[in-house]
Amino acid sequence: MQFIPVDINHFTYSLPDLRIAKFPVKDRDKSKLLIYRNGEIKDDQFSSLPNLIREKVFVFNNTKVIKARLLFKRLTGATIEVFCLEPISPIDYQEMFSSTKCVEWKCLVGNLKKWKEEKLVMPLVIGDIKIVLEATRTKILEEGLIVKFSWESCSICFGQILEAAGAIPIPPYLNRHEEAIDETRYQTVYSKWEGSVAAPTAGLHFTKEVINRLKDGGSKIMELTLHVGAGTFKPVKAASISEHTMHTEHFFVPVETLKVLKANIGNIVAVGTTSVRTLESLYWLGIRLLNKGNKNGEFHLNQWEAYDMQNNISAEVAIEQIIAYCENLGLSHFDGSTQIMISPGYHFQMVNALVTNFHQPRSTLLLLISAFIGEDWEKVYQHAMDNGYRFLSYGDSSLLIPTACE
Repeated sequence: MQFIPVDINHFTYSLPDLRIAKFPVKDRDKSKLLIYRNGEIKDDQFSSLPNLIREKVFVFNNTKVIKARLLFKRLTGATIEVFCLEPISPIDYQEMFSSTKCVEWKCLVGNLKKWKEEKLVMPLVIGDIKIVLEATRTKILEEGLIVKFSWESCSICFGQILEAAGAIPIPPYLNRHEEAIDETRYQTVYSKWEGSVAAPTAGLHFTKEVINRLKDGGSKIMELTLHVGAGTFKPVKAASISEHTMHTEHFFVPVETLKVLKANIGNIVAVGTTSVRTLESLYWLGIRLLNKGNKNGEFHLNQWEAYDMQNNISAEVAIEQIIAYCENLGLSHFDGSTQIMISPGYHFQMVNALVTNFHQPRSTLLLLISAFIGEDWEKVYQHAMDNGYRFLSYGDSSLLIPTACE
């Protein structure tokens, strides 16, 4: 597989602000569904999905969006926003949220020029316990800061603090403040593990009823977790995609899911681009295990690494390497991180069909769609634009099947 240095200017389209869905439809599964199958396009409603595709393995990203935006008020009246991106210490998400000691996060800070004193403070009442949350800058990064959060109550954990004081970080292109509806509708009905600062939005259309009907139609529902970072909104500013630095996202996949994937290669439907990134990364990490082993116990896939590897090994063999690794160490799930760039020229190894929303112009997500269905992405997006589809996070959905998946 060879990387093709594409020009990002070939992956754009006109997106008027009025076509961006500012709020979700009343019922999750009443959004529109564009079906692209073998080059043909049809229109339907999302609730019809179980009638359109049966006896498949659907892979969901069960990450949960955290209330990552903390607003500190200064005595002068200025507001400083501290946006928690990813944990630094402790680095494990669950340890972070359960910590009752000081913690450190990589953060973006809004109105940074107003942060002149050493600490920001926020008085809080959680239950009947009064605390003062303090934020201290500890290190300046190329993009953002490392911020230490501290408080004096050992009975309050950081997860409770975010829940009490934080705000849901809805996408910036909505151009509005978060509202009560975002508390529930910017989460999937199957969200479990806290850690994302953006929702895996392809999953926002699913209801428990739709999921049950998929099961009734013979499909299997499997889950993995990839914590979505703010980098998902990062535009490609370089003319060539080869000059763009892809963001890193952390994932973990239960061994049970790995075993079902191995037994169903060629039959896999990814729900969302985050599931795609995880599934495809599993293949390449399995190939690396087969060829080089692993001595340090850490698994990270670099941005262009997949394009430098041989891909003449089956997905079954690659996934078996990861299963064996986990079982040899008594692990219940496989942990890793990925920076994979999926763009035109990429050969998909794991994913056969994709449920996804309509993405921003000049974005890495649009490049992924182009890699999946080729130049037909333009036909799909033009059809959506011509037929009243709503775009981006709260917008409508599509089912993309580039080859027969019957």
